[in-house]
Amino acid sequence: MPLGRIGFSGNFRKPGVNCASCPVSRVRSLAVLLVEPRRRCAIGAVDRLVLWNIDLTLLDVGRVSRDAYADAFRRVTGRPLVSLPQLAGRSDSEIFFDALALNDLAFGSDQIAEDELVARYFWELEAGFSTRQGQLAQSGQLLPGARAAVAATADLPGVVQSVLTGTIRPNAVAKLHAFGLDRFFDLEIGGYGSDAYPRGTLLMMSMTRAAEKYAARFGADSAVYIADTRRDVEAASVGGARCIAVATGRDTAAELAEAGADVVLTDLSDTGQVTGVIDRLTRVPAGR
Repeated sequence: MPLGRIGFSGNFRKPGVNCASCPVSRVRSLAVLLVEPRRRCAIGAVDRLVLWNIDLTLLDVGRVSRDAYADAFRRVTGRPLVSLPQLAGRSDSEIFFDALALNDLAFGSDQIAEDELVARYFWELEAGFSTRQGQLAQSGQLLPGARAAVAATADLPGVVQSVLTGTIRPNAVAKLHAFGLDRFFDLEIGGYGSDAYPRGTLLMMSMTRAAEKYAARFGADSAVYIADTRRDVEAASVGGARCIAVATGRDTAAELAEAGADVVLTDLSDTGQVTGVIDRLTRVPAGR
């Protein structure tokens, strides 16, 4: 079944649909309301950036995600999702590409068709999460120490937090909101799977957004990415940030260390250890 090679698009409104009257608008409205965290430093006081991966670093909503992927795939391609690719460290766009290949669906080279197809997929994926919003906290879980680690990091001097994730932005907001974590993040400066760039590039873009918003410079001595896969470690290296790897995903502590993580933690349960490592890697100024 030819589908047209899929491109990427930041605009994934479904053509012909009045989103103000559909369930997806509830998540979109939530995303707009939550661009400013309720706990962060005042503008001008920020000089450190902490970016978090979401899935399998902070929380696990794998069951809901798999169901939403299957529904979106079926609605867009007209075929059931028989084989689901690995999700860890991949963007929603990459997962769609891999799913097409695994399920023997061909795609051509029409750029217009590509953009339209991926736009439809993103819209359906957002809709799938919107209809399952209540299931996120019921069937999912926060990982050990996640809430305390994020809350404690928010209280560190000069720190602003955001997310760098393969999830499209509305669904990233939905995941965080389901567990009450959204208030700790400035979601306006984050990087999301709905953007058409590799994760290392997204990290650089997040640092640029943070620099523009907070009038500060962010680099390897002031930015850290906390995540759980070897691909995330590589992204931190490419993007010019330090990396704290957490062995709560598919990759082992040894694999994360070998990939080049600056620090590898078993999990986030030791809050003091997490904040201590952040302070060390971001070279907290003397006297703080």
